[in-house]
Amino acid sequence: MSIPLPDPPPGPVPEDGWVPDVLDGFEQRTLELAPDFEGEVVATLVRRRHDGPLRGDAGVDLLYVHGWIDYFFQTHLADFWEGLGVRFHAVDLRKYGRSLRPHHTPGFVTQLRTYDEDIEAALSAMGHGADGGTGRRLVVMGHSTGGLVVSLWAHHRPGRADALVLNSPWLEFQTRKVGRLVLEPSIRAQAAIAPRSQLANVDLGFYVRTISSRHGGAWELDPAWRPDAGWRATPAWLAAIFAGHDRVARGLSIDVPILVLLSARSTPPVRWSEEMNRTDTVLDVVGVAARTPQLGRVSTLARIEGALHDVTLSAPEVRDVVWFETERWFRAYVPRAPAPEPEPRGWRRWFSWLRR
Repeated sequence: MSIPLPDPPPGPVPEDGWVPDVLDGFEQRTLELAPDFEGEVVATLVRRRHDGPLRGDAGVDLLYVHGWIDYFFQTHLADFWEGLGVRFHAVDLRKYGRSLRPHHTPGFVTQLRTYDEDIEAALSAMGHGADGGTGRRLVVMGHSTGGLVVSLWAHHRPGRADALVLNSPWLEFQTRKVGRLVLEPSIRAQAAIAPRSQLANVDLGFYVRTISSRHGGAWELDPAWRPDAGWRATPAWLAAIFAGHDRVARGLSIDVPILVLLSARSTPPVRWSEEMNRTDTVLDVVGVAARTPQLGRVSTLARIEGALHDVTLSAPEVRDVVWFETERWFRAYVPRAPAPEPEPRGWRRWFSWLRR
């Protein structure tokens, strides 16, 4: 498979590592990760360029994590969060999008916990290292497979985030527990023998037809990073997904508030119908909804009528509902970080010095 890379930005890389991104008004920073058996591995952090402080800064940062066969392109999502005073960042995980290299098997990992390194590298670059100290609150948002990844990350890294937003998280297999029990033994056997072999492709392109401007959708997608026919999954990757689903089924103990955004209905991706423009054609939303209470102590489920798999890519009137529900939850569960106290001046400064 030939994977083209974007042209590098002209001139030397600045000392802070931020260079212009493929999206107008955004910039990116390459995050070096430990190499794996395929060689060099990186993640890529993306943010909007700002000349000064964020207007109405709420003292909150957000990291967005994409799903399978995906990358960050949703500039309107950044607009929404920054409208709430939230500093927005997105990460293209290893072997996806901006982080994909010619020697990579796209999207390949053998365990989902591998992505902890990507997430932690992104958070460190945002100023949210493991030692904390920024004084800013942190929200982590994940879509689809990214929602599964960040759920597992939050479960075994308590205290790292202040809240989670999960956009159609892949918490359960489409055929649910019975399908996992039937398929998992053979998938694990294939993963042990030929981990990077290609499984049969069951993606008939219906979902991309609902979103891509090449097929009448509203969104411009890079075909090198989001091919219409998708990528053929590998046994090792699918075995890792099954392991993640099994862990969710046994119950997680995420210690922060969680918002799950999910379409009201699914349409099986068997044959095209207009209903696919108003439903989730990727996941079984009933199965996902049933898993939501098992994530943690405080979880909020918002079922959105007319929503697509990525609810933020739905029709404008549906997106308005997504924004309303997200903002309402955000105002309730993610209070503004306290503003730093001003440095005392005059006699107050002298009195403050005496009290030390």
